[in-house]
Amino acid sequence: MAARLPSWAWVTGLTAGATAVVVALAVQADAGPHPTAAAAARPGPSASASPHPSGPASAPQAPELPDDSGDGRRIVYSLGAERVWLVDATGKPIRTFPVWPGTVDPRPGRYSITLRTQSLKGSDGVEIEHVMYFTKADGVNIAFSNALDGASPPPANGQKLGGIRLHKEDGAALWSFGDQGTRVAVVN
Repeated sequence: MAARLPSWAWVTGLTAGATAVVVALAVQADAGPHPTAAAAARPGPSASASPHPSGPASAPQAPELPDDSGDGRRIVYSLGAERVWLVDATGKPIRTFPVWPGTVDPRPGRYSITLRTQSLKGSDGVEIEHVMYFTKADGVNIAFSNALDGASPPPANGQKLGGIRLHKEDGAALWSFGDQGTRVAVVN
């Protein structure tokens, strides 16, 4: 006859198993998107594409860091490109990503992160997180943030909004990179 395990042993075993599954999934997610998911996310050739191959496929080239963005460790925000770069202390961009600007743009210049807030309701009524304020323009606070649900911002409907919205994973990366006092360069 087999020995009967106490109920706490079952709970401990189930918890350990669930934790192992979560850790394995987190490691997989940290490794980047699955190749099939990445391919599905970007537009492919149309049915009318040329029948002649043009050579091996290459990853799209990320836009270069703007020349007039300063030096050292910083966050660079390009108004024209609607893009952010995270730049390490050596001046090398370590990550870049597109953003959705608000309706009020900051003026080109040098700023720093003045306040960080984990989460709140944005002025557009959307629950946001990773809020990092760095200036004011036309009486409106300007900050980076991402929607909790990962959605893009809704239409402004005439509102003056200073939120620069990011994709959820980019918001988490920016939050990890930029502490209070981190420099922000805004360029055209």
